[in-house]
Amino acid sequence: MLIEFVKPDFVFENNAGCLNQLVHDGWKQVNAIFSVKDCVRGGHYHKCNKECFFILEGSFKLIVWKDEEKEEYEIKKGDMFIIPEYVFHSFEYHEDTYLVAMYDNGVELDEETKDIWSL
Repeated sequence: MLIEFVKPDFVFENNAGCLNQLVHDGWKQVNAIFSVKDCVRGGHYHKCNKECFFILEGSFKLIVWKDEEKEEYEIKKGDMFIIPEYVFHSFEYHEDTYLVAMYDNGVELDEETKDIWSL
């Protein structure tokens, strides 16, 4: 399996709503992302970063590949997963989608270089 499905560190729910504590350590950069229905994003990999995603709202097809191995997943609200270094990833959005993306080291390597690599 090229990705690892994980769960939030802590979840609390009551009549007022819910709180998802995604992580409490180990991640240096956190991005909130909105993608519109029918767009495709990604198509790259990271050499220096594991990337963790938590889906707040929406759904998409996740396509991951490394060397000759390729996998596809249907991802939905509440899913949380980690993509390791050197695994290409692409997202095909079925609907408007909000998600959180976290990087263990951060993508800015220096002022001019980012840890985002494509074919």
